[in-house]
Formats: sequence, structure tokens, C-alpha cells
Amino acid sequence: MLDDLALFVTIVEAGSLNAAALKENLPPATVTRRLQKLESQLGYRLLNRSARRLQPTAEGWQYYEQCRPLVHALRQATQQLDASLSAVSGSIRVLAPVDFASGLLTPAWVSFMHKYPDIQLELDVSNRLQDLVVSGADMAVRVGTLDDSSLMQRRLGSASLVMVAAPSYLARTGVPHNLLDLERHELIVAEPLRSWRLRRPGDGAEMVLQPQARLRVNEMRLAVDMAEAGIGILLCPLLQCRNAVADGALVRVLPDWMPLPRHVYAVWPQRRYLPARVRVLLEHLAAFAAENPLLRDEDLASRSQQPF
Repeated sequence: MLDDLALFVTIVEAGSLNAAALKENLPPATVTRRLQKLESQLGYRLLNRSARRLQPTAEGWQYYEQCRPLVHALRQATQQLDASLSAVSGSIRVLAPVDFASGLLTPAWVSFMHKYPDIQLELDVSNRLQDLVVSGADMAVRVGTLDDSSLMQRRLGSASLVMVAAPSYLARTGVPHNLLDLERHELIVAEPLRSWRLRRPGDGAEMVLQPQARLRVNEMRLAVDMAEAGIGILLCPLLQCRNAVADGALVRVLPDWMPLPRHVYAVWPQRRYLPARVRVLLEHLAAFAAENPLLRDEDLASRSQQPF
């Protein structure tokens, strides 16, 4: 009914049904039908119509005078909202995991801030999974399986995992030759990798291990440091340990078994339109991920099979 009320105001101000139809880009027959529907709902005639003239009835004038300020205020509010949604400015609040946001994505935040000087970026980094809607954030970066089907999502790429240990640890305890050997080893479990999902490319076999940890931590950087110190075997993202692997501080364990990569997503609350400021950040992160070899899906299999 609100749309029909606004159309009635347009008809009165335009002076004719045809002029109103032209202004609203509607067929004249549609304008006539909607006016008749409004009159039927109200129970009285709003306009006296003839071939040459259109004149509001007494009830029509009264209705017009009461509705016109409301319709104009609604149109102004809609225009202001449209301007806000289309403006590449304002504040964006993003949730993201600590190690991911402050490591791999740091160049993406830097380049985004330089590219869009009118946007204020608020990064809430935490390894605790926060409710995106309750927190009031515009977007979140999530790694791993998404359990909340109410969120919109866009896959940015995949982060490969590796099983590693320090040479000093392997010299002390011996090198594991199969998955059963892990039962006698000291394991480091870093949140959120409570389960170790492994695949053997040679025959396609898959295993899901529930490791019994000697050390359990909720911060990946600390877990890598402990592994380098010879505390035990660790499953961790390659991006967190690639420097240690490159300089030999960590070596790969059980190279025949390849940990399944974890997908990386940008997620946001369900709504029909994304504000322009959030949309440009989404596209910026997607472009950054597409160019980053640590997130490109096509590089994962070949990189994960290379010995360290």
C-alpha cells in the first residue's frame, strides 16, 4: 500500500495519469490499476477523472495533504541511504584470526588503506570465534569449515598445512615411518587444529587423527617456536613455519601423508546489498589472495608434495 500511496502523490503532483506513468517509468494501465486498488482499499474515491482533466476529490485533497510530507521524507531518507551505500567511505569493522590477519594479510591491509584514504578500517583480531552478527562487524575472515549457513561467503583460497618437527627432536626420538608411530611421539596440538586430516596421494587413502597432545596451545606462533625448540611434532599452516623450514630449523615428517588444506573465506551477514565500502574491501582481499602463492589453490598440491 505504501508504494501505491507514493504513486498517488506523484499523480497529483504530475497533474495526470500519463505524466505520472512517464515519471515513474510505468505503463499507464498499471498506474490506473494501482490507483483503483488504493481507492478500493480506502473505501472512497480520490480523483475525479475525465478525458481532459484530473481533479482530486475533497477526500483526495485531504489524503494528499496528509501523505505528501511522509512520502517526501521517505524519498529523502531513501536517497540518503542510497548515497551512503554507494559511497566508498566510512568505517569497516573486520574480524580475523590473529596469525592470519597479522601475518599473511598485513600487505593487503596496508595496500587497502593507501588505496582508499576515506575509509576507516577497524581490525578485531582474535583466535576466538566471534558471532559476526552479534559483534556488529561488517565482515570476517574465516579459515576452515564454515558451520554457520546463515552467512554469505566468498572463498579467497586455501592454506596448506605441513607436519613438522625439529631435527633435534627427531634425533632424540627417532623418525616416524607411519601414522601408528605417532602414538609413541610427543605431539603439539595448536588450536583450532584439534583433528589432523591427512591424505596419502599415492593411493588416495585418508585418515583423521585425534592427536593426544603433550602440549596444547591456542596461538600458532608459539606452537611453531615450541616445535623449533624440540618439544614435539606439530601440524601447522605452511605460512606460519615456512621460514623455519627454509633454514632447516624444522623438517617435514611423514612426507607420504599430505595434510588436507584449509579453505579461507570472507564472510558477511546476509543482506541484499553490500555497502560499497565493504564491497571494495571484499574485492581487494580476493585480488590479493589470487596473487599470493600461499593461497592459490592450484599451487597447493605440488607445493605440499615437495620435500623440505
